[in-house]
Amino acid sequence: MRGRALTSVEAIRSLVREAGLRVTAPRVAVIQRLVAAGGPVTHAEIADALAPDGWDRATLYRNLSDLTEAGLLRRTDMGDHVWRFELTAGDDAGHDGAVHPHFVCTDCGGVTCLPEGVVELHAAGRGVPRSLRAKGLEIQVKGRCDRCA
Repeated sequence: MRGRALTSVEAIRSLVREAGLRVTAPRVAVIQRLVAAGGPVTHAEIADALAPDGWDRATLYRNLSDLTEAGLLRRTDMGDHVWRFELTAGDDAGHDGAVHPHFVCTDCGGVTCLPEGVVELHAAGRGVPRSLRAKGLEIQVKGRCDRCA
């Protein structure tokens, strides 16, 4: 499942099936939208993008929840109390499902996945909390994006 490019509907259908979920049109549409987004997006952004196709907000939210529970998506709060969803499989940035750092624009609120190696965390040293050695930490870098700068 991990490291698979989600470039076709059949690859998405297979991914959903392997996760133990029933393949439905809304699930495929949500994953296609997340692939196109290339990074974390909110439920509202997904709903706005898929509204022309006739998908209602409640259906999309249920599917986001199901896909997250199945481990195909990650749900993250970037500090603004808004959940954002991103794929844990088929990641073009090379994260291969791993938790990775994000850049959050303090002006527009845009979120971008940062490539591997851009942020290094040194968890050893005096005064560094032991929890920094734990897996599953989320690192966010905040500032003004190029568009807002």
